Amino acid sequence: MEIENTQPYFLGDIGCWSERTEVHKAASLGQATQLQHLIQSGASVNVVAVDSITPLHEACVRGQAQCVRLLLDAGAQVDARNVDGSTPLCDACSAGSLECVRLLLEHGAKANPALTSRTASPLHEACMGGNSDCVKLLIAMGACLEAYDLYYGTPLHVACANEHVDCVKVLLNAGAKVNAARLHETPLHHAAKNMRVEMIETLVEFGANIYARDQHNKKPVDHTTPGSPSAACLQFYETTPMSLQQLSRLAVRRRLGTRALKVIDQLDIPKLIISYLCYQ
Repeated sequence: MEIENTQPYFLGDIGCWSERTEVHKAASLGQATQLQHLIQSGASVNVVAVDSITPLHEACVRGQAQCVRLLLDAGAQVDARNVDGSTPLCDACSAGSLECVRLLLEHGAKANPALTSRTASPLHEACMGGNSDCVKLLIAMGACLEAYDLYYGTPLHVACANEHVDCVKVLLNAGAKVNAARLHETPLHHAAKNMRVEMIETLVEFGANIYARDQHNKKPVDHTTPGSPSAACLQFYETTPMSLQQLSRLAVRRRLGTRALKVIDQLDIPKLIISYLCYQ
């Protein structure tokens, strides 16, 4: 086996171009002992394959946390980009590997890498896969809730389009804009298309506009099947004014979050106190 010796990694230095190397293979398969041997023998941890994938990309996309740690400790470029512009953090988020995500962030990975026409943010990737724990960690590290992808819109659009209710709730509780639009299409349009009643209710409780029109001049209800539970839910919201109690609950959720709302329900706190908490 040929071992490649390279100079330390600098910005713009990509080791050398190669077909998929033994380092790539060991990283992908989680062969930590083999990978450590290769590194100690002088193999480059920043060698890139013809698609610009580094060993760190390979380890992250497979969720191989031990290999990720070895590569990072050996000087792997934490924000290397593959041919599509994705970073290892994007791959780890897509794979749903919380441990890999944590390791990358601890080593300085950017939670908000610059987006191109071909890339989504790590937060988009986590939402696409329904990896709510990764979503929470990224938000805690300052990930932009309104990062905009040309194809998907915001992370909230992605979570709704892929029917990941847990991610939707995490994003909304963190302050994501419920009425963000891509070509006039809101997250509620996606929830209606997927006919997810719980998601529809959650979005509306956070202030989603049930009358919003998309690029085809359709409201969310227009994307549901007539007579379905989701259609009935949206029609109810359109025809029934919210009561004071509903508005109070909505205000609590917006201001204090879902967890606070559950506590208030358990303690049976009067609406007057709720209103005071929310509008101070």
